[in-house]
Amino acid sequence: MQENNKLYFFDKILARTLIPFIPKSVKPNHVTVFRFLTTPLVAYLLWKESYLIGLISFILVAFTDALDGALARVRNQVTDWGKMYDPLADKILIGLVVYIIVLRYIDIYAALIIIGLEMLIIATAFIRKRRGEIVQANVWGKIKMVLQVFGVVVLLLAIAFDIESFLPFSAGVFYLAIAFGIVSLLSYGL
Repeated sequence: MQENNKLYFFDKILARTLIPFIPKSVKPNHVTVFRFLTTPLVAYLLWKESYLIGLISFILVAFTDALDGALARVRNQVTDWGKMYDPLADKILIGLVVYIIVLRYIDIYAALIIIGLEMLIIATAFIRKRRGEIVQANVWGKIKMVLQVFGVVVLLLAIAFDIESFLPFSAGVFYLAIAFGIVSLLSYGL
């Protein structure tokens, strides 16, 4: 196994729990395509203010990010397509959700910074790809994604169950994710 395909802690957990139940015919890139296809459903549910169902859907779709990466590394099925489009699928999911709920419930600045940062990361990845450089998520980007997912979950819990005290906590998590996003971007060497 190549160095950049090393197993992470979460990969090892999934390798012992969920991955054995996933048929070998299901490839990591299939899971990424599933995320692309289900992201509009999550966005629709949140747009229509079906927050509880939207929360459950978001968690399931966001979980496919961990699943496709773990599948790829555990089964040694890492592809250049997956390295490029798995992070893109994440950015589309997060970007749409941030546009729909962070803009409305946190503030315009957080939403614009998160979306702008995601777009800048996508543009940087495409530029690096055109230069022939290897493009894949780094550890800072993975931490950013985990924080963004956590921030969305806390925000949706606050909205769905009317827990106003969760709103500032969610905002703090988003701002922390922004910091990790900046570190991730800088580590690519703009």
